[in-house]
Amino acid sequence: MPAMSIVPSTWGGRPVWAEIDLDALAHNVRLLAARASPARLYAVVKANAYGHGAVACGRAALEAGAHGLAVVCVDEAEELRRAGVEAPLLVIGNTPASDAARVVALRLRPAVGAMDLVEALSAEARRRGAEVPIHLELESGLNRHGLPPDALVALAERARALPGLRVEGLFTHFAAAEEGDQRFTRAQFEVLRETSRRLPWVPERHCSASASILLDHEMALEAVRGGLSLYGYRPAPWCGTDADLRPVMSLRARVARVSDVDRGATVGYGRTWAANRPTRVALVMCGYADGYRRSFGNRTQVLVHGRRAPVVGRVAMDMCMVDVTAVPGVAPGDVVTLIGRDGDERVDADDLATIADTISWEILAGISARVPRLYLRGGRAVEASTLVDRAPVAI
Repeated sequence: MPAMSIVPSTWGGRPVWAEIDLDALAHNVRLLAARASPARLYAVVKANAYGHGAVACGRAALEAGAHGLAVVCVDEAEELRRAGVEAPLLVIGNTPASDAARVVALRLRPAVGAMDLVEALSAEARRRGAEVPIHLELESGLNRHGLPPDALVALAERARALPGLRVEGLFTHFAAAEEGDQRFTRAQFEVLRETSRRLPWVPERHCSASASILLDHEMALEAVRGGLSLYGYRPAPWCGTDADLRPVMSLRARVARVSDVDRGATVGYGRTWAANRPTRVALVMCGYADGYRRSFGNRTQVLVHGRRAPVVGRVAMDMCMVDVTAVPGVAPGDVVTLIGRDGDERVDADDLATIADTISWEILAGISARVPRLYLRGGRAVEASTLVDRAPVAI
């Protein structure tokens, strides 16, 4: 069965690429927005949209009904503004007071948990004759950013009194929403609700990320922040099993060379794999600098011609080796699927995360910037971004 990749005839660039199915992304956005309704959906596109490409995915999410986008730092927000994104941009990471001028100039909605940032934003807003919507971060149990309830209420009242600021939102981050026991999450939720009763004039509250959107509509409040599930994955296997989430990314590469090695021959650095029979080995142009981890060597499988084939030897920085003895007809130029579907077979980020003793978030976000992204609509590649041209361009 031939590889189910749409791009070999049209993509002549680097022989490793990620295919980003914007139709699948739009489907997931609509699904999450419907589950959270009437709450607004912020599509989280931090970390280059979890490795999928922030600009293209941000645009697609907004087209599909997201109210705004969420990033973790001002640089990520500026990338979106430079690309022409005009929607609300929520910056949910720690913004230093030294970035106040950029926040105001870029019309951002920063998370705030310290008075120095509040004062810097107010001063810059007055200077520019602008108004900055701010979101106050409540510390409810994650113990990262934010302020405990009493300190947050005091900060909110001080910010309310300063010119140039509008306290638009109150939010918190859950520490264990994807765990089976929801008691701690419910306790955090109650801290947020109780604090919001002390600030009835703040119009928007948000706490739900993917797990809570899928599990508990009560927690949607006025807004939610959809992250991992936008890209087609559940935060835990039991989260939202009734939700038809569709994986958005496929990672593919080409075969550069096919060699026959004798029984006893070794492959790759460290000679960690030796052939136990005459073996046909394909050199595949994807390595750990592309995000395909070194630890996958001798432990994972890829898909070639719709069949599973084991990765043999250590994954190198720029390439890996695959035993294709059982896959007839493999030749240079053939497409190998490292994440995604080929025929009836599939390898997904959850599979790789289990092997690497990590989580699917890290597998997806780890696909490096040097891997070209091809953006698909209707099963066709319509745009591409590369290390040289990060903004998507039509192809």
